Amino acid sequence: MKDKELVSKSNVLIEASYTLNLVAQRLIVLAIIKARNQGELSKVGSLHRITAIEYQAHFGCALPMAYESLKSACKSLYESDFVWIGEDEDGDPQEISSRFVQRAAYNEGKGYVEVMFGNDIIPLITRLSREYTEYELIQIRNLNSVYALRVFEALMQWRMVGKTPLITIGNLRKRLGVEDHQYKTMSNFKTRVLDLAVSQINDHTDITAAYEQHKTGRKVTGFTFSFKQKPSTKPAAKEAKPARDTDTPDMFNDMTDSQIATFSSKLARLPELGNDAPIGGSTDDYATLIATHLADPVKQKKYHQHLNKLGYKPTKSKA
Repeated sequence: MKDKELVSKSNVLIEASYTLNLVAQRLIVLAIIKARNQGELSKVGSLHRITAIEYQAHFGCALPMAYESLKSACKSLYESDFVWIGEDEDGDPQEISSRFVQRAAYNEGKGYVEVMFGNDIIPLITRLSREYTEYELIQIRNLNSVYALRVFEALMQWRMVGKTPLITIGNLRKRLGVEDHQYKTMSNFKTRVLDLAVSQINDHTDITAAYEQHKTGRKVTGFTFSFKQKPSTKPAAKEAKPARDTDTPDMFNDMTDSQIATFSSKLARLPELGNDAPIGGSTDDYATLIATHLADPVKQKKYHQHLNKLGYKPTKSKA
């Protein structure tokens, strides 16, 4: 898994109205990254495969749950549409309803979803728009609320400013996918939607956010959000790192990203590890899973003897 993988969406898509469950939204994000990596528009409009192994690697769920999640999300994604503001041939605004994908397929035996984006959405995910929002995929890894994900994207649209303009309550509900019958009272909306979203954003992303309500008379008519970057904790974490015995296997924890990529591929091809390979997954899928294990000090231990066999040489710590 690459921490620096970037998600890019046109601001038109960020502001669009749609209702999707969390897994379907995550699938779109992963497919956007794959589409962007294709480069040519003709390839962006082709099929993009998301495997259960990839989903697990990016979002940290159990593999059986990843299989079930992809299966349930496939149909939901195909049937869902989004409403956005485009322009007619005269350049005047018009409300447009479009589908995210024109095709979605799930292969149960091999554990993957294949999606083909609809024609309208392709320009909205390929930076063809002059105004787009970008953020690192790692930031949404632990957001398990659809509202947290949508609020986070709304904040990223105004990252350079640190504060959103006023968003009316009606517009905010549409942008977050809150349906008319849900959370009708303001107290429920704030508690079950906004407070939950802000709490998860503050706990799991690189920003700290808050919101403020705005009233017309006694009635709440809209909200603004403010946020700021969290201080970097990397230098402090490095200084606090305890000294280690250089003769023990925990030296493997210092594997670089390049080493993890190289040796995860080699490990995935070892016959003695073949029984641990996910059913239906490719060797590359298995290597992706192993890479996540090598980055984890606990899960990494099972591979130490195999890494020695493959010629991995840990770098001893300096005294």
